[in-house]
Amino acid sequence: WMAGPACLIPAQSVALYNLCTAKKWEDAVALQRKLWRINQVFAKYNLAACIKAGLELEGFPVGDPVPPQTSLNQQAREEIRQALISVGAL
Repeated sequence: WMAGPACLIPAQSVALYNLCTAKKWEDAVALQRKLWRINQVFAKYNLAACIKAGLELEGFPVGDPVPPQTSLNQQAREEIRQALISVGAL
């Protein structure tokens, strides 16, 4: 099992994990709410395409997903870009 969003926002994902293990629930909930936009984008589009588009936006030249999965259109890539900006990943 892997968490797709954590591939794009590893620092934020580790911060959330650390808050949970420290039982700082109010802080964890606040951070999770901020990060939820990433989950919404992943739910809207396919996992591999989201990860690859996000990594490309972050400067990692990973290319498009392999068939039968399709790459994201420009509008979807922009949604991912905006989500990454909103959580401080870009």
